[in-house]
Parts: sequence; structure tokens; C-alpha cells
Amino acid sequence: MQTVNPTTEAELETYAHHDGEAIEEALDAASTAFEEWSARDVTERQALVGSIAGGLRENLEEYAALMTDEMGKPLDQSRGELEKCAWVCEYYAENAAEFLQDERVGVHPEAKTKVSYEPLGPLVAVMPWNYPFWQVLRVAAPTLAAGNTMLLKHAPNVTGCATAIEDLLHDVGIPEGAFQTLVVGPDAVHDAIADDRVAAVTLTGSTRAGSAVAETAGKHLKPSVLELGGSDPFVVLDDAPIERAASVGVDARTKNNGQACIAAKRFIVVDDVYEAFKERFVAEMNDLVVGDPTESETDVGPLARDDLRDTLDEQVRATVDAGADVLLGGEPLDREGYFYAPTVLENVPEGTPAARDELFGPVASLFRVPDEAAAVELANDTDYGLGASVWTSDLDRAERLTGEIEAGAVFANELVSSDPRLPFGGVKSSGYGRELSSQGIREFTNEKTVWLSPPDGLE
Repeated sequence: MQTVNPTTEAELETYAHHDGEAIEEALDAASTAFEEWSARDVTERQALVGSIAGGLRENLEEYAALMTDEMGKPLDQSRGELEKCAWVCEYYAENAAEFLQDERVGVHPEAKTKVSYEPLGPLVAVMPWNYPFWQVLRVAAPTLAAGNTMLLKHAPNVTGCATAIEDLLHDVGIPEGAFQTLVVGPDAVHDAIADDRVAAVTLTGSTRAGSAVAETAGKHLKPSVLELGGSDPFVVLDDAPIERAASVGVDARTKNNGQACIAAKRFIVVDDVYEAFKERFVAEMNDLVVGDPTESETDVGPLARDDLRDTLDEQVRATVDAGADVLLGGEPLDREGYFYAPTVLENVPEGTPAARDELFGPVASLFRVPDEAAAVELANDTDYGLGASVWTSDLDRAERLTGEIEAGAVFANELVSSDPRLPFGGVKSSGYGRELSSQGIREFTNEKTVWLSPPDGLE
């Protein structure tokens, strides 16, 4: 397995796949470590999770450079990702014990009844390349704090990030076996999920990958959490703050080089303000600096792999061939690296890739609608339901519309983002289950009902 720098196309490192014997040893180690790790007091576990934050900050420049080398994220954004990882570790270090404490439930005056939250066992986590530290640690922090152990199957092109995370967690005191990286292919992942030593699985990735993992988990009666793709709507109403909406919209579409599940992808704008929004939006997209992600002035770096660039280009070409107009960009850049020009499409026909699918890259689709009702209808006309944003000066209107839009998260007048304090996940083909907050740490626990009656029974 070889990693490649998407900016220079140079080979970085070569990693050996784990063979059957190594996988068997990892499963044994995860199971053994679970017995000892889960027996520790939650306060000890959460303190060790909190110590990960210090290790991230001590090695911030090294890890940021590694992320940028492996998947092309602008360096400042890599630094920001690591700070967010430190935040999620500190969040669970402060709150895990509270989230996992027994909850008393009054049922009968002579009975003690409660709900307890107990760890399940080893967890298989299948993670994507686009946020190579954040995606892992937003799962690892609550999983480990809850007393579970974790086997990470990371995306091949960020194997260096995967091994760096494993080394860091061991360095701060997470015991051997409690967190391990598996350098394996898809078949081995399904075998691991099916193994009796594995208690549960979580995946962030494509709908196709999520469906396959869910099938395996379901067949073997393992709980699962899936955070999948999105075709998130960005709804601009007639009373929206147009200049700010356009500026934030560009950021929402192009952050992380446009490679984010919760990136705004479909810009649905009512007719009264469509031309004003389009003019500002296209101008700001055109002003983006595309280039070397290690340079401070760069806004948009390369796509993470050559096949991802080619797939994006095929989606754009199919949409244009069907009748869409190109207002900006529309093709790969003729330079070294896997760069794609910031692109804006208009008059996108129904059923085309830019209207229906997830475009992973700096490509925005503009849709003109007559009114609010049409905007909501189009926003919901998708198989996905991860995030959405609504732009209006009327907060009562915004709050009403949050109840009408089908998504796991709806933001008014703000870029959609994840926050450790709030549950994160989707509906429809964007997956199920929740990460982060109290919900995230409880997803992989046994919510056990406990009923204690006196020996002589209840009166």
C-alpha cells in the first residue's frame, strides 16, 4: 500500500498489508485489552483521553504537514483540524463521567430503578481520508472514554496519519490493544466485523460503503453507526443577507478543497435575489487562489487522489452535456497534481449528477426557484439528508423552516459544521445514528435497565 502526495504526485511511503495472522493477533489484543480497559474507573479513562489533546498540540506542525502531504488539505486548515481534535478530546475528558453516570428512574417507592451505560467491547471503525485526524478522534475519544476498545481501518491514502494517531495514543498512556490500526482491504474489514470478538462497527464514507458494512453488521447482529454522503442544500431566501450569504457560501463549498460530506453543494436561491447572489458568489469563487496547500495564500489545494479528480470531471461533463451552463471553471487544471478549477454551474437539469449526486470537489450548482415553498421542495428532493443551511433575516421564519427541511442538521445564517457539544449524523441515505455530544458516547454502550426490589417484594 503506497501513499502519494496529491500536489506533486510524488510517492510518499509504502506500507505492508496486515496478513491474516496479524489481524487475528489484533482482534485478540483488542478483546484482551477490553477486559482491563473497561474495568478502569471512567475518571481514569477520560483523563487519558484528555491527555491526547496535549500530544496533538505538541506535535501540531508535524501532524499538519503529514495531513497536507497525504491528502492535500491547505496547511492552515490542517492546523485547525488538529485544534478541533484537541477540543473533542478535552470535551469528553470533562464530560464522559457525567454522560455515563447511572440515571435514576422513579417507578415504585420501594424499588430502585435506573439505567446504566456499560461498554460493549471492541469497535471496528472504518474512516475516510478527508479529515484524517478528526474523523478518527471524534470516534476514538468517546469510544475509549466509554470503556470500549477500537480497531481503526483508515483510508489507504492516509495510512501515515493512521499510524501517527496510533503512536500518539500509546505515547499518552492508552494501553496496547485498546487502539490499533489495521492496514487491510475491504474483505478483511467485513471478516473483522463478523468476528465474535467485535461488538460493533462505525463507518464514515460513501453510501455504497455504508450499505455494505450495514449488511454485514446486520447479518451478525452488531450495532452500527453510519455517517454517509450528502448533497446539502444552501437555501437563500428573498430577505437573506446576500453579501454574507455569498461569502460564507463560497467557504462552505470549497473548504477542504470541496471534499466534505457537509459541504454546501446545491445553492437554491429565490428569484428576487438570484442575480445579486449569483454575481457576488461567482466573483468570490473566481478570486480563490488554487495552488500548493503548503503556501499560506492558497485557498484551494488539489483533490486527494487522481481517481477522485477524474470522477468529479466526469460528473461535471455529464451535467454540462445534459444542458447545464458553466459560469466558471468546469475542468481539471493543466498542471502537476490533482487540481480541479473552482466551478459554478447554472441551469442544472433535473436528474443530472450535479442535481442528484454528491460532487466531492470545488463545484457549486445554482438553482433558481420562485419562492420559499419551491426552495424547501427542492432542498428535500434528494436521497441525502445530512446538513442544510437557510439564509433569511427573519429568525422566526428560519426556525419554522428548520422543521420542514429533511436533514440531520439545519443551520440558519451559518456554515454547517460539527461541534463536540451537539449530536452529528444524517437521515435518509446519509446514514443513521449519532456521533458527538452525550448521544455519541452512548451509541456504543449497553443501556441497561436495572430494577432492584426488596427481598420480600413490593407492597
